[in-house]
Amino acid sequence: MATGLLLVNLGTPDDATPSAVRRYLRQFLSDPRVLDMNRVGRFFLLNLIILPRRPKASAHAYQQIWDPKRGSPLLYHSQDLVASVAERLGGDWKVELGMRYGNPSIEHGLDALVAAKVDRLVVLPLFPQYASSSTGSALEEIMRVASAPWNVPPIDIVPPFWNDLGFLDAEAAIARPAIAALAADHVLFSFHGLPERHVVKSDETGNHCLKAASCCDAVGPSNRHCYRAQSYATARSIAARLGLAPDGWSVSFQSRLGKVPWIKPYTDIVLDELAAKGVKRLAVVCPAFVADCLETLEEIGIRAREQFRAKGGEDLALVPSLNAAPVWADAVAAIARAHDTRPSR
Repeated sequence: MATGLLLVNLGTPDDATPSAVRRYLRQFLSDPRVLDMNRVGRFFLLNLIILPRRPKASAHAYQQIWDPKRGSPLLYHSQDLVASVAERLGGDWKVELGMRYGNPSIEHGLDALVAAKVDRLVVLPLFPQYASSSTGSALEEIMRVASAPWNVPPIDIVPPFWNDLGFLDAEAAIARPAIAALAADHVLFSFHGLPERHVVKSDETGNHCLKAASCCDAVGPSNRHCYRAQSYATARSIAARLGLAPDGWSVSFQSRLGKVPWIKPYTDIVLDELAAKGVKRLAVVCPAFVADCLETLEEIGIRAREQFRAKGGEDLALVPSLNAAPVWADAVAAIARAHDTRPSR
């Protein structure tokens, strides 16, 4: 008997060219969970505004981080994690990678596990905090693909792991030496942003999310699906493990697009504010990303660093993502084992 483990990440272009980025963006932004508007509006926004303009600029950004031998950092870090986790789980497990967009696809990963004759599946979306545009979209695709065969194997889906002790310990273990090496006088936890409407739609009560400044001070029944609340909870837990003073860290949200309101505070604005307050050595942790990618390496490691230094800061250091660090591979293996419901032998 064998259990299959599918690790799911968001995805990446096949190469750092405008044509490859265009293909990737078309698939990504055609998802109604990402651009949640009516079909006609999404079609015109994508084909008349985004795709004619954005692929060239995005391709240039990808070229800044593309490895000449291994390609996309998101892809090769994810592949390395698959190999490390498979080694830890042993021969009773088969581990595959699936990307929601691009290659290797979720369908490719599931087909490989079915071909390996696994008896059951554990699916781990590598998104620590829940968002419909990431976790929700991945689960929708997993269910579509997994339900296609005549014989559908039992599937256990791992929920968002923002409060998993192994994940939090791994984040702290990776961040601690990087913060010490910089002698940072402040730590910024920068999460990927979302439009405010996505957070509001996650509130099943309709009367909690973004209704008060304290709405994300704790995660409870009203905001249990709230990405922003889970992000703040993640930051508090890591800061506590690092022993950071209350005024020694803060939270922000990056990567906003368009003119609609996104969840606040915005990373680019916070960077200027911290520099104005006299912060000189800033460490940035990105706990929404378990693998380094465009948003960490280029947006924070290059552009944010240049911005911070231009505003008077001495240095900004990007804390590496978990990638395939042994402490993270250990945590992923532990999560997988906890969701394996095979009878003990």
